[in-house]
Amino acid sequence: MTQTDRRRFIPRTDHLLSLPAVQSAREHHGEHVIRSVIQATQERARRGEIGPEEVSEVIAAALQTRRATTLRPVLNATGVVVHTNLGRAPLSPNAVDALVAASGYVDVELDLTTGARSRRGVAAREALLAACPAAEDALVVNNGAAALVLATTALAAGREVVVSRGELIEIGAGFRLPDLIASTGARLREVGTTNRTHFRDYADAVGPETGCLLKVHPSNFRVDGFTASVSLDELRQIRGVPIVADLGSGLLAPDPLLPDEPDAATALTSGADVVTASGDKLLGGPQAGIVLGRTDVVGRMARHPLARAVRTDKLALAALEATVAGGPAPVVQALHADPDRLRVRAERIADAVGASVVPHDGRVGGGGAPGVPLPGWAVRLPEEAARRLRLGDPAVLPRVHDGACLIDVRCVPEADDDRLLRAVEAALKH
Repeated sequence: MTQTDRRRFIPRTDHLLSLPAVQSAREHHGEHVIRSVIQATQERARRGEIGPEEVSEVIAAALQTRRATTLRPVLNATGVVVHTNLGRAPLSPNAVDALVAASGYVDVELDLTTGARSRRGVAAREALLAACPAAEDALVVNNGAAALVLATTALAAGREVVVSRGELIEIGAGFRLPDLIASTGARLREVGTTNRTHFRDYADAVGPETGCLLKVHPSNFRVDGFTASVSLDELRQIRGVPIVADLGSGLLAPDPLLPDEPDAATALTSGADVVTASGDKLLGGPQAGIVLGRTDVVGRMARHPLARAVRTDKLALAALEATVAGGPAPVVQALHADPDRLRVRAERIADAVGASVVPHDGRVGGGGAPGVPLPGWAVRLPEEAARRLRLGDPAVLPRVHDGACLIDVRCVPEADDDRLLRAVEAALKH
């Protein structure tokens, strides 16, 4: 029988739509998704990739294994803790539970006692203030860039933002700080030079048109050598002008592991009127922009019309509250992982597959603490294993360096070590 003749035996669409497996799949998938799976499978049969008798079985298997999202979970074996390409911070179990709890109707903007409308995200705000007592008020928006844009818009739209030239950074994906601020209607007043800015530069620039002073932490690079900058303690000598400190990374309090990384508590006590930061970096929570500071300044931001456009949703508020109020987030655990324990875990995998273990420094990532090494260990595999690991199940992202595929377990939950080992074994078999 010819291939053309066999095509006549491919099941019709109406027959396939009535299959029990397809009927039950409607509980999880939309009709357009089901039909696309059926049509794609029929096309495979027409091309001769599968036989007509296999169509029903292939459709049932495809619908059963189809995920709710095309985003694939990945085991991060790079040693980079805050990995932007992998969604930055992984959420804690508490935060995941909070997401589920907030997925239905919740009192995000309702006082259940009175039945009246309430301030949005009260619980997240209270959690932030409890974790950072130096702040008088808090506000949560949808990301760190939005927090900075809201601050400069509310305080300096149509006026000047005074900022050091050495802090006009590009924050990633081509987005530049000057462009963000210009989009708010504020005018940049650049002071100092790329490598040296002094107090008098700021003082001379301040005038009737000054909306705020902006202090930006250049988190994703370092400038060494003949340099000078002005601290928040010095800037607060300039009276009558709000000081905005953009911290970027999201530390609420000092971390001895990262002595040069600024934190919100220190920035506020040193003179900042408001600080802005990301929630999904060193804080270890969901994507969010965090604003902490004086009641009057935060209040001006909250009342600005732009605040509505950049407000965050109930899911991020719930996850942020759970992150701040809970125990150490996965990001914190990975940063402070015991190198000796990391070596034991790496050696277990290496021994099982006949590989070697080599010293390997992890990194903070996400623009945080550039150049700060996180001492650890990695399993050294042939470079060609990297692609198989990425395409395997589970997907594993290793580091490819110096002609080798390196598996660093720092960011892999220890409970996933067996899954990681199986993935490595599968990659090496091929």
